[in-house]
Amino acid sequence: MRSLCALGLILGAANAIADGIEVKKAEARLTSEGYLVSADFEIRLPPPVEEALKRGVTLYFESELSVHRSRWYWMDSEIATHTQTSKLSFNTLTQQYRLTRGGLYQSFLSLPDALRILGRQVAPPIEVSRLDMSGGGYFSRLVKKGSQVGATAWMSLDITQLPKPMQLNALTSDQWKVESERFHWDISPEPPAEEGAQ
Repeated sequence: MRSLCALGLILGAANAIADGIEVKKAEARLTSEGYLVSADFEIRLPPPVEEALKRGVTLYFESELSVHRSRWYWMDSEIATHTQTSKLSFNTLTQQYRLTRGGLYQSFLSLPDALRILGRQVAPPIEVSRLDMSGGGYFSRLVKKGSQVGATAWMSLDITQLPKPMQLNALTSDQWKVESERFHWDISPEPPAEEGAQ
C-alpha cells in the first residue's frame, strides 16, 4: 500500500546545537483524518536553567504550529494555528522528571528522555472538508488562486511563568533565553493516495 502523501519539507537531522532550541524536523502531510502538521525540536537547557529545574522550579514551554496563506499584497492569512503549553518539573524525592500537557502527564528517569518527548509537537488534524482537493474545498480554492501556502513551527521557554524573584534575573540573562527561531516552510498540496492504491 502506498505510504501517506507527504506535503512539505522534512529537515534532516540537525548537527549538534548549542544550548537552546532548534527545529530538527518539520513536516506537513495528508492523513485519513486530515491535514497534519508536526515538528521535532531539539532542546538543550543552559546550566542555570537545568540547575533551577533540579532545585524544584517548574519550567513552562510554549509551542506553536500553524498553517497560513502568504499574500504579497497583504499580511499572511492564518488557516489554522495550534498553541500548547507544556510543563516540565523535577521531583527531588523520586528523582524523576515529569512532563505535563493539559491533563496528561508522563514521568521520566532522565532529563534527555523528557526533553526528547517535550520536543515532539503535533497539531490536531485540520478537517478533511477544509482540504477537499476535488475542487470545492477551501484549500483547493487557495491553490487555484495561486496562493502560497506555508507552515510555521516555534517553541520557547516562558520566563514569565517563573517565580517572581527569578524573573528579573532571567529577563537580563542570555542564558535564560531558550527559544527557537520561527521556522517556516512552503507546502505543495497534493491529493491523498486513494485507498488500495499500489
